[in-house]
Amino acid sequence: MPSATPPDMNPSATPDATISEAERSQSARIGSVLFRHRGWLPVPFLFIPLILAGRMGVWNWVIGFVLIAIGEAIRLAGVAAAGTVTRRRSRTVQRLVTYGIFSWMRNPLYVGNFLIWIGFTVISGVLWFIPIAIVLFAIEYTLIVRYEEGVLESIFGSEYLEYKSRTPRWIARPPAVRETGEHHWGEAWRSEVSTFMQYAVLTVAFGLKQRFGWGIVIG
Repeated sequence: MPSATPPDMNPSATPDATISEAERSQSARIGSVLFRHRGWLPVPFLFIPLILAGRMGVWNWVIGFVLIAIGEAIRLAGVAAAGTVTRRRSRTVQRLVTYGIFSWMRNPLYVGNFLIWIGFTVISGVLWFIPIAIVLFAIEYTLIVRYEEGVLESIFGSEYLEYKSRTPRWIARPPAVRETGEHHWGEAWRSEVSTFMQYAVLTVAFGLKQRFGWGIVIG
């Protein structure tokens, strides 16, 4: 999404006149609740594949790590363009970022997250869970993005609507006009250190699962 992830929805913090109809919608209100808890919402997507039995092999690791690498590359590109402000919960968004990865899709961080979690699910060998995860992710992220888009429309108005009309929400598409802008790669890499540590912990956990063959068998 552009510039920054919007904050917790708090209508009292912003005059009603500045709140767009999109931000007032029911789906946006539900999304605002999910947004506040988005930090731990992905946990079940990893906990279930970790505790359930699955057939883990070399190709699970190869395909899984490819998905994780692609997802993280998309995340890094998003953070480098928009800055670490994407992680704050403040309405004080100063600019609308429409270049770089944001000219290809509006929500690169969520697309990256999705690929990363699916990658770990592939590693787990619990492949039957992937369709379920896709549906749950689709519902969760669609509602959160409805809220975020409403906030951005409230802040940027027609400027955001124009960007929204030419840039797909999820599926990347080459932009008709190439836009350029600053990318702070060093800052992006530093901001992702904690994320890389999480990947390391999860890799060890799934490695132990394979080594000792633990997992609950269903059916």
